[in-house]
Amino acid sequence: MYTSDKKLYVAHGPEGPISIEGSMANRHGLIAGATGTGKTVTLQVLAETFSQAGVPCFMADMKGDLSGISQKGAMSGFIEKRCAEFGITDPQFGGCPVRLFDVFGERGHAMRTTVSEMGPQLLARLMQLNETQSGVLNIVFRIADDNALLLIDLKDLRLMLDFVAKNAKQYTTEYGNISSASIGAIQRALLAIESEGGDKFFGEPAFNIFDLIQTEGGRGVMNVLAADKLMLNPKLYSTFLLWLLSELYENLPEVGDAELPKLVFFFDEAHMLFDGTSKALVDKIEQVVRLIRSKGVGIYFVTQSPTDIPEEILGQLGNRIQHALRAFTPKDQKAVRSAAQTFRANPSFSTEEAIMELGTGEALVSFLDEKGAPSVVERAKILFPLSQIGAITDEERRVLIASAPANIRAYDAAVDRVSAYEVLTEKNAEAEKEAAEEAAREEEAKQAALEEKEREKRERKSGGGIGRGLLGTLIGAAATSFIRSISTSVAKSITGGSSKKSSKSVLGKAAQTATQTATRKIVNETLKSLLK
Repeated sequence: MYTSDKKLYVAHGPEGPISIEGSMANRHGLIAGATGTGKTVTLQVLAETFSQAGVPCFMADMKGDLSGISQKGAMSGFIEKRCAEFGITDPQFGGCPVRLFDVFGERGHAMRTTVSEMGPQLLARLMQLNETQSGVLNIVFRIADDNALLLIDLKDLRLMLDFVAKNAKQYTTEYGNISSASIGAIQRALLAIESEGGDKFFGEPAFNIFDLIQTEGGRGVMNVLAADKLMLNPKLYSTFLLWLLSELYENLPEVGDAELPKLVFFFDEAHMLFDGTSKALVDKIEQVVRLIRSKGVGIYFVTQSPTDIPEEILGQLGNRIQHALRAFTPKDQKAVRSAAQTFRANPSFSTEEAIMELGTGEALVSFLDEKGAPSVVERAKILFPLSQIGAITDEERRVLIASAPANIRAYDAAVDRVSAYEVLTEKNAEAEKEAAEEAAREEEAKQAALEEKEREKRERKSGGGIGRGLLGTLIGAAATSFIRSISTSVAKSITGGSSKKSSKSVLGKAAQTATQTATRKIVNETLKSLLK
């Protein structure tokens, strides 16, 4: 329960109420414990306490239980017993203002982002690409940016990959090697994401993270993400939440130390964020966690064991609630020892033993004091929620969805504007048209050449070839004989028919040659006319 002195009352120990300092709430936290020890109820208590203080929260609802935070709670035997233990005489039951969201748009308002906003690094993680494939994906994003091609949804990215593959030689010199094998691997990974419904996450209108930071009637709005289906795809779940953190970090202004956080982010099943994650990405997460608190955002990781969290990040989680752990194996025992060592020891009991003795709803608690130092660990009982414990009905869910503000309902209808897919489709159509026209021209030229050959062949067969050649030969032979006869007669008439070698014979030869030339010219002209 929130108190006027900026303290968040969440547990009760042997010496009374235990609270989180409002000014230290953005220093992040950890809720850990084995299954069934009360982590979900603890998350609900913390969230509604923040809501009372006017701090909005975001939380993933794995089983539907957290949706009950929207409804008024009721007295029960368990709560009545806790009231007696805590000295509470009149609990003010009531629900919190709630917005329901769903990546798939089925059990809440859709939450989408564009491929460009997600970026190549997070997409590579989602698609589980190796280093080489990730490099090619980075190149594809760069080419898209340089050519003003918007990457909004997966069909944009798919066609962009195809475009780059077809023009790889053109881009290799400027951007680096683009292997067809890597392009193929990325395309297959995109198909896998689509088959699991992940394509619904990419599109417009893209979610505005400032819609998470809202109040209603002075109370912080609880943004509850339906994650029961999303959990079936752990990579999409963790990548989506990491994207949200990155967006918050990049877009929120610096606020420094404030009396209360601007937003509290609960990351349930936190181990999924780090399973199979590269060292480079873990470093990125560590950086975001370290710096985002200056933006007024507190992150609370919810998981089974503190060992699920990398040490670099675990060391930044100042507010801790540790529920029971079981030590059935040597590995479990090591986890218990590790968890105990993260607390500032209390001389009145053994932290390691207490972790294994805690009952449901009990926890070891250590929060940062007003100076930012961790307090001595205390064994305590977590407060009961004032809202409903458990899931809401389908009708209550429909009412909540329908009653959301207009800016939230606007996410329900997808918008498909002109982007890389449309631009490249048009380019491909133009290229195909030009290729078809060029092919038609080549075919026309080829057909014309074939027709010319056929024409020549027909002419040869119809007499224009052998018949015409034979006729020309016969006529030519006759003409030659005729020319010789004419020229001889003409020569004799000029020389007087003498056969002696004299000056007259020379004149006769000259006359014969001239006659032959003139006669041959006449005959040739005649032959041309005959052969046409």
